[in-house]
Amino acid sequence: MTYVRSMCAIGRRGQLGLHGRLPWEGNKDPEFLADVQRFWDQTRGHVLLAGPATFRSIPAFAHADRTIVELRSGTWPEDALAPFAGRVVFIGGGPPVWTAWAASIQHWDITRLPYDGEADRWFDPAWLTGG
Repeated sequence: MTYVRSMCAIGRRGQLGLHGRLPWEGNKDPEFLADVQRFWDQTRGHVLLAGPATFRSIPAFAHADRTIVELRSGTWPEDALAPFAGRVVFIGGGPPVWTAWAASIQHWDITRLPYDGEADRWFDPAWLTGG
């Protein structure tokens, strides 16, 4: 059986994104660096299915030790997961991806970071109950 997970970080009020990026991107404070490192550690050896914007942001080094596949709109979860039976699959993206995949995600791993600034994308608690 495929085990479907999602990892994300949110700000204090549920902030997820700003202008297509993480609002805290580039912050070198220990909490932010540790969160990024934890993501790469946890996904190593597994599958990462990611929406187009997230896929384009994945650094080259990450492709060496995980299977990374770009999701397209209209991709059915069953079809995307079929090649990865028995593996752990992480769903990466933002609100459109998580809205489409919420019913398939079995485990949410959410880190709340000490960010309390501007955002234009927010975490939707409805995703936790399948959308």
